[in-house]
Amino acid sequence: MGIVEKISDIESEIRRTQKNKATEYHLGLLKAKLARYRVQLLEGAKTKSEKGEGFDVMKSGDARVVMIGFPSVGKSTLLSKLTPTESAVAGYEFTTLTCVPGKFQYKGANIQLLDLPGIIEGASQGKGRGRQVIAVARTADVVLMMLDATKSAQQRPLLEAELEAVGIRLNQSFPNVSFKIKKAGGISFNATLKLTKIDQKMVHNILHDYKIFNADIVIREDINVDQFIDVILGNRRYINCIYCYNKIDQISLEEVDRLAHEPDTVVVSCEDDLNLDYLIEVIWRKLNLMRVYTKKRGEYPDFNDSLIVRNGATIEHVCHAIHRSLTSNFRYALVWGTSTKHNPQRVGLHHLVGDEDVVQVVKK
Repeated sequence: MGIVEKISDIESEIRRTQKNKATEYHLGLLKAKLARYRVQLLEGAKTKSEKGEGFDVMKSGDARVVMIGFPSVGKSTLLSKLTPTESAVAGYEFTTLTCVPGKFQYKGANIQLLDLPGIIEGASQGKGRGRQVIAVARTADVVLMMLDATKSAQQRPLLEAELEAVGIRLNQSFPNVSFKIKKAGGISFNATLKLTKIDQKMVHNILHDYKIFNADIVIREDINVDQFIDVILGNRRYINCIYCYNKIDQISLEEVDRLAHEPDTVVVSCEDDLNLDYLIEVIWRKLNLMRVYTKKRGEYPDFNDSLIVRNGATIEHVCHAIHRSLTSNFRYALVWGTSTKHNPQRVGLHHLVGDEDVVQVVKK
């Protein structure tokens, strides 16, 4: 029996099993086995090195946004509208057969936008070159999930399930769990709060299933079995996602209003250029990027040329963005902006910068 058949059998057994107190340990072990087989499936795909030109696109710019969706939902049209790149557009499915990169500028940042071929149900198991498409999605800073507003609401959970199966977690944060494997001493389990979805016995059973008999575990949030398995595997990608419903010009205003009020959702019409400016603004917010301006001593800052850094960046990150060797000659920095108590403020390498701060670095 192959890995795909084993995965299918476990999934059907999980669906058949009633969820109650008596079966929770059995379901926990099934989920652990399922996660292990999925990892083996992906690793097997890497060693086979499937042929597929056009998927290995070099990461460029300040951030990468990847468009994922079923065939013929408007991904290529959106790429052509937002970037100078022309991607093949037609009224039939599977127009795009390789990864088509484009780039657009917003607030001084160069943002790479990738148009991937439409994926089909079962893509996580390799159907329709799905593994190659999803492998590119793992490199994204933001996933832009393209959905057809005129089609079934099931398309969104189906796409989420395909990404979930290959270890991509959308709009989630890494579980607040400390997990460390040690050489001896058995399993040490501690929780800083009451756990309602998992207990010590379940943790021991899952660890034994993964042949882990010595480890320190500290749980600081009320996690479930799936989240604990994610912590053990340690290869999950936590990515922000925007759900973009296209073709709103073909549905009623009531339906548009309902979709627009869903969390992390933007409604657009690529054909009629409706709401595309707001989509770019939401992408910027989800990327968590900031602009920082630099100035030389005795000169005005250049507001036409900004450094793009991540939210939560420090002066050290700014120095690395200017030049890698700058931190070794760093003496102090003068900062003007929202992150300071007074302007200018003399700060060190660990000072957190704010959006549109002005920084002057003084060397030794």
